Amino acid sequence: MIGEKEPRGFHRGRLREAVDFMLWAYTPFRAMSAEAIYDLVATNALTAEGLYLNLGYWERARTIDQACEALARLLAETAGMSPEDDVLDVGFGFAEQDIFWMERFAPRQILGLNVNCAQVRIARRRVRYRGMSDRIHLLEGSATDMHLPNASRDVVTALECAFHFQTRADFFAEAFRVLRPGGRLVLADVIRNGPGEDPLHRRLQDFTWSKFAQKLAVPEANADDRDGYAAKLQASGFYKVRVTSIREHVFPGWHRAVGDDPQLMRRLPLPGRLPYRFLRKLDADTVYGAFDYVLAAGIKPY
Repeated sequence: MIGEKEPRGFHRGRLREAVDFMLWAYTPFRAMSAEAIYDLVATNALTAEGLYLNLGYWERARTIDQACEALARLLAETAGMSPEDDVLDVGFGFAEQDIFWMERFAPRQILGLNVNCAQVRIARRRVRYRGMSDRIHLLEGSATDMHLPNASRDVVTALECAFHFQTRADFFAEAFRVLRPGGRLVLADVIRNGPGEDPLHRRLQDFTWSKFAQKLAVPEANADDRDGYAAKLQASGFYKVRVTSIREHVFPGWHRAVGDDPQLMRRLPLPGRLPYRFLRKLDADTVYGAFDYVLAAGIKPY
């Protein structure tokens, strides 16, 4: 809108923010909901320009901004997003990917659902600023109880957020319900990695995953490996199911960027910066050995 500045959102003040992050990150057994975690994150985005919050796809990217956009592009291309599609984007954050998709792929409409009311409010302002409010509609709502009509969407996406959903299987069932026959579900998601052969490695994986799940509000039911993930998609009714690991194009690039880009390091929350000064000296396989990162897709039968 004329005279309106690009909305960047809110910050709580650096001291309050640092204290809240420290209490969350380092207080034993302190758990928070996904909604509360993203209130804590506020608009401290990883990217320099936009408000992406994902780890990025680093096959060709050299900066975090390029990598985050590349991951959004990968989802859209995997979904075959086109001007004939009505898209549902679940867990849209600040709608950075929705704005990008509308600019590059021009779907007929994007409807977004997000449980965090602050993100919804800021994302709506950002969409309005770009004159896209007639094509991108953002709502506060649940991934597992969508209150949307049956068979009303052509594409459902979830970019690096479904590990939070209570539960992922319930989300798959809702996505199947709202998709039209022939509709596509595409996700970028963090899951458990396959167990290592060494017993010590397996114990380290178990410990790392348990801490990740505790601090990032990951339900126990979402501790899927690739086979379990595919089985849940198939059980929900999807066919042509693919669950492809892209971890080699995610974790190493992210790990290298945090070590090499001092600006990116400064954009990390303080509790993340402190351990990463040590972790960046280790290789990515060691730091992220507990995790797989998958591109998952399925189609609703006709």
